[in-house]
This record gives sequence, C-alpha cells and structure tokens, in this order.
Amino acid sequence: MDNRGFHQGSFSSFQSSSSDEDLMDIPGTAMDFSMRDDVPPLDREIEGNRSYNGGGIGSSNRIMDFLEEPIPGVGTYDDFNTIDWVREKSRDRDRHREITNKSKESTWALIHSVSDAFSGWLLMLLIGLLSGSLAGLIDISAHWMTDLKEGICTGGFWFNHEHCCWNSDHVTFEDRDKCPEWNSWSQLIINTDQGAFAYIVNYFMYVLWALLFAFLAVSLVKAFAPYACGSGIPEIKTILSGFIIRGYLGKWTLVIKTITLVLAVSSGLSLGKEGPLVHVACCCGNILCHCFNKYRKNEAKRREVLSAAAAAGVSVAFGAPIGGVLFSLEEVSYYFPLKTLWRSFFAALVAAFTLRSINPFGNSRLVLFYVEFHTPWHLFELVPFIVLGIFGGLWGALFIRTNIAWCRKRKTTQLGKYPVVEVLIVTAITAILAFPNEYTRMSTSELISELFNDCGLLDSSKLCDYENHFNTSKGGELPDRPAGAGVYSAMWQLALTLILKIVITIFTFGMKIPSGLFIPSMAVGAIAGRLLGVGMEQLAYYHHDWGIFNSWCSQGADCITPGLYAMVGAAACLGGVTRMTVSLVVIMFELTGGLEYIVPLMAAAMTSKWVADALGREGIYDAHIRLNGYPFLEAKEEFAHKTLAMDVMKPRRNDPLLTVLTQDSMTVEDVETIISETTYSGFPVVVSRESQRLVGFVLRRDLIISIENARKKQDGVVSTSIIYFTEHSPPMPPYTPPTLKLRNILDLSPFTVTDLTPMEIVVDIFRKLGLRQCLVTHNGALTWNHYQKGCVKAYSTDGEPRP
Repeated sequence: MDNRGFHQGSFSSFQSSSSDEDLMDIPGTAMDFSMRDDVPPLDREIEGNRSYNGGGIGSSNRIMDFLEEPIPGVGTYDDFNTIDWVREKSRDRDRHREITNKSKESTWALIHSVSDAFSGWLLMLLIGLLSGSLAGLIDISAHWMTDLKEGICTGGFWFNHEHCCWNSDHVTFEDRDKCPEWNSWSQLIINTDQGAFAYIVNYFMYVLWALLFAFLAVSLVKAFAPYACGSGIPEIKTILSGFIIRGYLGKWTLVIKTITLVLAVSSGLSLGKEGPLVHVACCCGNILCHCFNKYRKNEAKRREVLSAAAAAGVSVAFGAPIGGVLFSLEEVSYYFPLKTLWRSFFAALVAAFTLRSINPFGNSRLVLFYVEFHTPWHLFELVPFIVLGIFGGLWGALFIRTNIAWCRKRKTTQLGKYPVVEVLIVTAITAILAFPNEYTRMSTSELISELFNDCGLLDSSKLCDYENHFNTSKGGELPDRPAGAGVYSAMWQLALTLILKIVITIFTFGMKIPSGLFIPSMAVGAIAGRLLGVGMEQLAYYHHDWGIFNSWCSQGADCITPGLYAMVGAAACLGGVTRMTVSLVVIMFELTGGLEYIVPLMAAAMTSKWVADALGREGIYDAHIRLNGYPFLEAKEEFAHKTLAMDVMKPRRNDPLLTVLTQDSMTVEDVETIISETTYSGFPVVVSRESQRLVGFVLRRDLIISIENARKKQDGVVSTSIIYFTEHSPPMPPYTPPTLKLRNILDLSPFTVTDLTPMEIVVDIFRKLGLRQCLVTHNGALTWNHYQKGCVKAYSTDGEPRP
C-alpha cells in the first residue's frame, strides 16, 4: 500500500497548512468483536477487572488517554489521497441520529433539527444564484471582449457590437451590423475602413488583441492559480470519486478561472466556456459548503453538493437544466443518491432562472445559439444522420488519440516548461489563420448559431444566399431553392474552417489556460452537418424525381433543413469525444425545443458512441484522468484479468515483510521510526508479530497528529513510552514512562478479503463501497510465508496499482 501522498510531518505542519478545504474534525467510531477461546484476548485484562496504570505499585505515572476530546486534524485526509466513503457515511448517520434524538428534548433542539434538514436546500439555492450570476457575467464580458478585437463603440465603450447598433437611429434591417456608432480599428486609427492598408490595420489589431488576452490568461493562471487551467471536468470526476485535491475548488481558483475564462474565450482560440463553467459552479459549491458544518466536516456529503453544482454548471452553460442533471448523473458523479437527484434539479433550476433574469444575450435565451425547428424530418434522412454519427465517432477517436499524444509529449519534454510560449504560439497561429475567413474570425458560439439557423427571407448571411424563384410560400415555410453564389462561397469557407478547427483544437485543449471542449466539438460537427445538409438539399431540389425523394419530396416543397443536419452533426461529434448519450440528447433537445428531433439525435449519438468505442473505449475525460495518473476506478469498465488478490497485493513475494504495529508492545520511538522509514498511508495493527492476528487499521496521518499532540500537551511522554491500542493498559514494570492509549484512532472493522479472492470482486468492492484500502488475510491472519499479505488499494482495470 505504497502511497506517496503521505509524508512524515508534525502536528504543527498539519495545523498551519493553508487549504481551501477545511480540515474535518469528526470522532471515529469503533466496533468490538468476540474471539475464540484459542485466540489470545485483545485487551489484556488484569484479574479482578483491575488494570495497571503503567507505573506499578507506588508509581506516580498514569495512562495518557488524551483522545477523550477530539484532536483537530485526526480523522481528516492528506492532499492527493482518497476519502473513506464508508467511514464518512457512518459519521453522517451518527450525526443525524444524534440530532434526531436531541430534537425530542427541547424546542431549540427541534429548531436545530429542522434547520439542519433545510440547510441542504438553502445551499442549493445559494449555489444556483451564484453560478447563474457568474455565468451571466462571463457571457457578457466574453461577448464584449470578443468584439473588442474588431472595433469599439464610440457611443459607449462598454457596448458590444450588437448592443451598440441597437441604440443607433441610423441602421437598416439589412445592414443591422453596420452603424456609425461602431468603428473598426482602422476607422479609429487611419479614419477609413476601405483599402488594403485598412485591412492590414484591422488584421494587426485582431492578432494583437488575441495575443494580449491569451498572455493575460496564461500569466494569471501560472502566477496565482495553476489549477484554473483546462476544463476541470477530469479533475471534478476524480474529486467526486473521493480523491482530495486541495485548492482545486478554492477561492483563488474560482476568481482566476472566472477572469481567465473570459480572456481565453475572447482570444479567439478554439475552445469553449461550457466545460470550465462546470468547474466554476463546483468551486461555488465547495466554497459555500464552508458555511454549513454539515457539509464542511464531511467529505462524502460535500461531494453530494458538488454533484449538484456540476448539474448547475451545465444548466447555465447550455440553458439545459434537465440535461445538466443527467450530465452529472451520467458523466461526472461517482455517488448519486436519490436525494442528490432532487437537489441537483433544484440547483440547476435556480441557476437557469438566474441566468435568464440576467439575459446576457438580449434575446431572452440562455445561450447564443438557441434555435427552433418545426420542419418534419423523413425516414430516409436517418441515413445521412447515421453518416454524421459515423463521422462524429471517427472524429472523437482521432481527437482523443492525437490530443492525448500531444499532452503526453507536453508532459514529458521541455515543452511543458514553457506554457506561456506555447499559448502565445498557438494563439498567434490561430489568429493569423482565422482573420481572413469570416467563419473562423467570429466566435465559435456565433458560428454554431449561424450553422444552426434555418434560413428565412430576411436572412442576409451568405449561407442563406439562395435564388428565389417563387411568389408565395406554403404555410409560411420556404421551399427548397437552388443555391446562389453566396452559398457556394460559404461552402468553401466552411470546408477550410472545418480543417482548421479539427487541427488547431488538438493542440489547444490541455494548454495552461481555461479551455472547454464542448463548443469546439460541436462546431466541428455543425460544420460537417451543414455541408452535408446543403448537399442533401440541393440533391433533393435537382433530383426530386429520384426514387429516394419522389415519395415524400415534391418540387416546391420544403424537404431538407440544413440547420437540422448541423445540429445532429454537433451532437454526433460531441458524443464521439465525450461518449455522452442520454444527457447529450436531452441537452440538444433543450437547445432546440423540438420533440420531433429526438430520434435523429438518438441515432447520431448512439452511432458516434459505437464507432468511437470500437476504436477506443475511453472518452476524452477518462483519457486525461489516466494520463494524469489520478486514482479513478471507472465503473463502466470491466476487469478482464484472471488474477487473485494474492497476485497483486503488496508487499510482493521478494519484498520486505509487511510493516505492522502491535497492539501493546511498541514504543513511541518504534512507531516514529516506522513512520519515517515508510510512505504507507496506514498500518495494520496485530496482536503480536508471532500471531499476526488482525486487530484493526490505523492511518498514518492520525498517528503523526496524535503522537505530536501528546508530546506537546502531556507531561512525561518520551520515546520509550508504550503505545497501546487495547481497551485496557498492558501490565508494565514499575517506574516506566507513561503509556499512550490510541484506541480511539484505531479502525476496529477494516474491510478484509482472503488471499484467494478474485481481483474482479476486489475491484467491484472498491468501486461500490468506496474503500481506501482492503486488507488481505490468510486464515484470518496477516501472514508472510508462502502467501503474500498486504493492502490492495484502488487498482485500475489493467491490474496495476494506482499511486
């Protein structure tokens, strides 16, 4: 059970260590058990039920049972270690049972019981309000700073392009993006917007602003909050599985992530804000947990709150409260009881309502690319939808392999030592290649909105430049029309945009800035879907008499909706990268508001998952978890190796003997020597080295804190003082130093398996019970003969022990 996260330290170091998560101070629970007659008693009682006090007759020495009152730090966890779910849930049950019993004694206790029950809902309300407010602030700021790269509003510099022209009295509907109040940088610098020199000035300012935003983002992350980089979802998944990463959900991380997310999105890099919004929401949940002792002092309860916060994050990212709850359940949560489901729904609802009240885009929608389709789809169209699903699966598998290879190269070479240079190089390449193409120059969210759009008569986009050869439209719907020059020009530009997005996203995701993957993946799929949709539309228009069209598509009818193909393609590519299914379909349904498109979305999502799984079982987040070496047991994977617990436990056959503590014969010096010479996270306690009969398990951290506290607060504790874990003190010669009783930090019911237990069962035990360690016994004893002994801890599916 080699765990590098534990190191020798002192009680003072545990007390003074700064952390964004409060240390928990919860007294442990103990269970006693009976022994057979042929087994030595665990508690060496002196006849007459009288125990020696360790000092002998006439001695003034006494037993140092200083654990009658809880010691700060005992029962908590070190950084980069796993919580004990069983112990945490047991403590919460004990706390709840105590509050319930006291509520019958007085009115004040009853009020306290009611407030304790209501605190969870109040916490969800606060998380929803704070998450929605921050999401609105991020949306408004990012929209303004994105437009800042192209110009500024002279009527008020705080207006973005769209809002600037809303207030103008000199704008027409056709040219609603052009108004005298909005000036490009060439107009401000050289007083003209025409000519090659003006183009160069605008080009230069676009690249300059992009580099400035990216530099500020990576510099702030590097200087103040290194944990603010990336999307955060792989780490959120790991934390929700029980892993401790101090500071990852702290105050500084929240502040820097919020600021740098705006800067990163505004720089024009191929990234999104939706994934990091989950991290932001979880930071809000973790910080607000400190206001409630119920959640501050229990890591398992806190993770229930973080699951709900993740749902709120997706709710404000896509305007999809139900999709957010399903995303938390399907993708990130490790433990998701029914009560967490209700509270997640409430938090997502409050967050979405708060964002809707802010109305960041001015369109009464929660996202920029909300669309509504009403044109029905036809059965034959399932074929191109499945083709889009295949494309999404291929793109997902390609992206995961290439991105992981690049991230591994970054971690193992000199490239990783220069994050600022890497970000600036990628930003410069992106900006230089993006400016000439209007579809890469616009923000990715605006691009997706353009691609999802169903063209109407008043649309001035090149994607809607069709030849109109009709006088009326049936039912308000435009029939399929021949594509004009603008559509063909847009197709070429979109093809180039697709290539750039595919390539540049591989190098962007994983850099030391906040970077989400939802929007770039959706953009790739939406471009591919729009290209296919326009192709199908023109095919149906010019060849409506073909057998595949003549039964349902007549001339002059509205047969094909290219925007629907873009939406299906977006879902397919996002599903291929993340391997989401149910939550993805619900999110896309909430984005469009069209029930009739659930079947195409389901077909594309499942096809992309099947294709991607055939080429690689891991989604992008699981792949990054494995790349970073986090101790995460994926519940979806199966343990394929036919091994036993004895084949993988530690120590191995040729390793040194298992390090154990005896229940009543080791001195303080002996224990401190073991702590200093090993890095194990805990030690089995046995009756004696000869019998190896298991008594319990004690954590390294608790030992260090307890011994240091005893040295500081109790007189007479020296290196030769005996440490015992029994109920009564062992018989000691007269005039010996005081003994230390540490039974209260001993886990008397550690989980054990026999050495012949199949490893697939051991892995399932770790997954479903959330254990930190599992002791392996042979005939009820920890032996070191032919049979190996040790502690099995969080093994991955390839049979290798995780750190």
